[in-house]
Amino acid sequence: MRAYAIGDIHGQIDRLRAAHGLIAQDRARTGDASAPVVHVGDLVDRGPDSRGVIDHLLDGRARGENWVALKGNHDRMMAMFLRDPSMVDPHLLVGHNWLHPRIGGVRTMESYGVEVPEDIRMYQLHPTARAAVPAAHHAFLEHLPAMHRLGDLCFVHAGIRPGVPLDAQSEDDLCWIRKPFHVSTADHGALIVHGHTPVNKVTHYGNRLNIDTGAGHGKALSAVVIEGREAWLLTSEGRVAVHQAHG
Repeated sequence: MRAYAIGDIHGQIDRLRAAHGLIAQDRARTGDASAPVVHVGDLVDRGPDSRGVIDHLLDGRARGENWVALKGNHDRMMAMFLRDPSMVDPHLLVGHNWLHPRIGGVRTMESYGVEVPEDIRMYQLHPTARAAVPAAHHAFLEHLPAMHRLGDLCFVHAGIRPGVPLDAQSEDDLCWIRKPFHVSTADHGALIVHGHTPVNKVTHYGNRLNIDTGAGHGKALSAVVIEGREAWLLTSEGRVAVHQAHG
């Protein structure tokens, strides 16, 4: 069984197109046009063109591409704000919200042509934001799944809660968890493919595969191909094996 996956995109439309180009090259080499491409969430925020990313994913879906997009914490925060400006994700630091400079929602609004003055109130911005974001984009964000299962693989944004069955995981954990998941050496019953916490390079830990290589901070956007529980980074020169980390 083969699957492709792309790490946290964060509005980097040019890097997303390049990642899909690498996948197309690998498909041509293998002759497999059917394997799914899973985007592990954080589609929006921080980068220059979150609107373009959602348009690209919707266009692919309309063409019949076998693409799956998962909900990341940033996608969840954007959906919350569009639903109700008073909603703040409870996992954010006190005093933060989707439009806080560290989060990146202002850049997302700019990609929809909305300038966000420093002195504007959330409730004042909300009608303008709702009018600027197409209804199809809002619906897309609202209906993103938080998990995708495929054989021996489980794709999520942040990770899972160790010891909890995969079908009983909470969206909070799937979108936000870090340390309890990262330090666990348990066999989760499936290889967990995730992003959320940037690493310098795609890293295979045996029970999980982290594919977030920091596109949200100006670094690379990685695309991988997974066969069984083995993974390869896709490059312009072809596949590069991702060996399991030790220690």
